[in-house]
Amino acid sequence: MAAAKKAVLGPLVGAVDQGTSSTRFLVFNSKTAELLSHHQVEIKQEFPREGWVEQDPKEILQSVYECIEKTCEKLGQLNIDISNIKAIGVSNQRETTVVWDKLTGEPLYNAVVWLDLRTQSTVENLSKRIPGNNNFVKSKTGLPLSTYFSAVKLRWLLDNVKKVQKAVEENRALFGTIDSWLIWSLTGGINGGVHCTDVTNASRTMLFNIHSLEWDKELCEFFGIPMEILPNVRSSSEIYGLMKAGALEGVPISGCLGDQSAALVGQMCFQDGQAKNTYGTGCFLLCNTGHKCVFSEHGLLTTVAYKLGRDKPVYYALEGSVAIAGAVIRWLRDNLGIIKSSEEIEKLAKEVGTSYGCYFVPAFSGLYAPYWEPSARGIICGLTQFTNKCHIAFAALEAVCFQTREILDAMNRDCGIPLSHLQVDGGMTSNKILMQLQADILYIPVVKPSMPETTALGAAMAAGAAEGVGVWSLEPEDLSAVTMERFEPQINAEESEIRYSTWKKAVMKSIGWVTTQSPESGDPSIFCSLPLGFFIVSSMVMLIGARYISGIP
Repeated sequence: MAAAKKAVLGPLVGAVDQGTSSTRFLVFNSKTAELLSHHQVEIKQEFPREGWVEQDPKEILQSVYECIEKTCEKLGQLNIDISNIKAIGVSNQRETTVVWDKLTGEPLYNAVVWLDLRTQSTVENLSKRIPGNNNFVKSKTGLPLSTYFSAVKLRWLLDNVKKVQKAVEENRALFGTIDSWLIWSLTGGINGGVHCTDVTNASRTMLFNIHSLEWDKELCEFFGIPMEILPNVRSSSEIYGLMKAGALEGVPISGCLGDQSAALVGQMCFQDGQAKNTYGTGCFLLCNTGHKCVFSEHGLLTTVAYKLGRDKPVYYALEGSVAIAGAVIRWLRDNLGIIKSSEEIEKLAKEVGTSYGCYFVPAFSGLYAPYWEPSARGIICGLTQFTNKCHIAFAALEAVCFQTREILDAMNRDCGIPLSHLQVDGGMTSNKILMQLQADILYIPVVKPSMPETTALGAAMAAGAAEGVGVWSLEPEDLSAVTMERFEPQINAEESEIRYSTWKKAVMKSIGWVTTQSPESGDPSIFCSLPLGFFIVSSMVMLIGARYISGIP
């Protein structure tokens, strides 16, 4: 019997989307932007101590190989020839920090995740060395001094992990964010792997000058980081190297963008003033500010949006960052057990249609934009004997929307022109209750593309458009039209404002829980737990759990 004829689709482009919660590999048709196939693997998060968040870099790498292989198998079942895949783009969780041995290819410690809080006292000590009238860190990087960014995580590894210290002394250590670790490994690792990053990921390290687009000697000296361990900085769209193993061996890796920049590209926000909000583990609102750096007066970050080619201009963005969005749903599933799968949250929320005065501030890692308040911890307030797990589920969804409202308000004040609608993407946007709540709380329409995988799409666009690949045109007239789903506000403006002002009251109560800082040491015997408030919330919810959440009288 003759073999089935392979479908002819023209050039295809793959995208690795390595997020905090999962890894995916997706394949797109470069002419239509149609998603043809994908595979996803959930990634474990480790919490070795209170406030610490780690992941295994080898598990992350293995998940990438697994997703590529499984997607290629699925394409084969669809009679799609994988030899049509002409390029691969990489999009990644930003700031998460890895140090590895360039001679063995082994990580020297777990990846320290962007949400991790262990460096709070490092941040406090460093902040004392910044002159009040000359915040050179913020003016060069666009970032506040915070546990969020890579430089302080790297400083902690250098101070506390003997294997890292020794490898640096012996010139064996390489540092990178997740994109660097993946590209180095996929392009050969110890056998000639390419040690590089792109401008968007570099701009989240707090070691990168966003004006000169180079690693900054003064910043590296301030944080005590040896410059020889840093990756080479490249544009977001150029050939970095070739895949050296697996089903796609020989295919160029030619796109690299931090996940939020990738979503901005995937949403085609190429014009000054265009913005998008991505709902993932955290929540990230980015507004393209064109070729100029705009510095926020309302708690937003200034960051590199993209640079789509070696000779192409750099674009900047204002960003509002929320630490906990989808992560609050995972917390309800894994820590409290009130849902068995993330999808159940919509069903629970739909049962009641209100939080019944219950407000949830999920400040598990302090508060990010616009507060930048590390002393905050999660609280659930407004509880009564009537409150049940459905109300808490609804309050968790509302919390994501209220946090978005706060960063949107800050964005509108900084930009001077309020957004008339909000473009959204990310895994949580499949939740229709969340999307309607968001429109109600913002009191503007929320617009969602029918194909929500815009982060992966952005990485694929950058890869396909790279010089030497040239299968994806980014010219405005060639970009595919996207069908959108629109959610209009359904409550009156007064009710929206009342709910928002009550939320802000709850936020004020979450601030100031942590009043003493723990020593930062690798020695557990002298580690004191940071998040007092988190313990209080966990205990409180567990106490009410038996009576109210599970419905036992």
